[in-house]
Amino acid sequence: MRTTKAALAGIVACGLMTSAAQAEPKTNMLHQWDSGSDAAAIAKLGEMFTAAGGKWEQTSISGHTANTLAKLRADVVAGDAPPAVQLKGPEIAEWNATGMTANLDELANKEGWDKVVAPELLPVMKPTGNWVAAPMNIHRINWIWGSTKAMEKAGIKELPKTWAEFNADCDKAVAAKLICLAHFSQDWTDSTTFEVVLYGMDEPLFKKAFVEGDTAAMRSDGMVKAFEQFRLMVSKYMDPAIAGRDYQTATDMIAKNQAVFMIMGDWQIGIFGAAGLKSPEDYSCAQAPTDWGKPGFILNSDSVVFFKQKDPDYVEGQKLLAHLILSPQFQTIFNQAKGSIPARLDIDLSKGFNPCQQLSQKDLQASIADGMLVRSMAHNMTILQKYRGAIMEVITTFVNTPGMSAKDAANAMADAVEAQK
Repeated sequence: MRTTKAALAGIVACGLMTSAAQAEPKTNMLHQWDSGSDAAAIAKLGEMFTAAGGKWEQTSISGHTANTLAKLRADVVAGDAPPAVQLKGPEIAEWNATGMTANLDELANKEGWDKVVAPELLPVMKPTGNWVAAPMNIHRINWIWGSTKAMEKAGIKELPKTWAEFNADCDKAVAAKLICLAHFSQDWTDSTTFEVVLYGMDEPLFKKAFVEGDTAAMRSDGMVKAFEQFRLMVSKYMDPAIAGRDYQTATDMIAKNQAVFMIMGDWQIGIFGAAGLKSPEDYSCAQAPTDWGKPGFILNSDSVVFFKQKDPDYVEGQKLLAHLILSPQFQTIFNQAKGSIPARLDIDLSKGFNPCQQLSQKDLQASIADGMLVRSMAHNMTILQKYRGAIMEVITTFVNTPGMSAKDAANAMADAVEAQK
């Protein structure tokens, strides 16, 4: 979807900048989206900011969330807090507690953010009641993707709804000499798959362990059962090359019909689209298996948090950037390309959005109504990074240590978290 500079400039609300006639809005956004479709998404935001009259600058940090946090801390210690930072979940609340975040309430009240943003995001973006961050999207983590042709070859007619069905389908895939589950082992991908397993087997346990950080829940029989299911998937349904594989190779396994299934968040839509794949001709999508028979949703959201600034140009830039992020136009353009759905619930997805995105919005609303919506641990939306990092290290150690038992993994997870307290 192409958007002219004139059209982008028109996005700016009438009068948004008139109160700052002497200030020229500018920003320097700190983020970790430095490559691929993620970098393209940030570039789109920069294009809109520039077209609306702002001066756009960015600082990108490669790799893990921890790298971005390290850069942010260094800047703050140096007395140079960035005006805008890509942060998520508990890190927003932690920085808000320092008193260093900017208050966006005036703009939020003017534009009615409380009425349109998904309710699960409100306590994240306004941890103590004031808006300090703007959500860019909603990602759903608990997806299963299927190669249309590989499923046909294995005699699988539809994506599995339960873990028992998943295991049965994987046995069919193995019998057809196909890899059942395309995977590449990194801490975040291993943890993504594991949290999907745990949520689908025991949603209350997911909340206790991964949202509340309860270490007794981590040692429970339910957690052991989740690790047992995960061990079956790693040892029998994935292939031995997962440790050295990159993301593109794993995606190609679906694109080339070498693997039947993949468990990954809905950014996979953007990756499939970039590879020329379409749904349902080339791939199908469904909620990842659950054993409790109703729509469920593990939520991740990319967001931008704003820090107090003395320079009036940066202050005006914050208003412009936050306005653009929450505008229906940006939420539409950005999410159509990204594979996620808008953080605003008032946007019609019937035109221009992938069928999987339309299903995502439908299931989001159902999960909100049923109380089944949870935030993602693996994608830094629940517990603090120090606990998340400890959990992820145990999970990926389990994946790459065939002799580690499910019970040992559950106990190691609880021990690792307790060691951080």
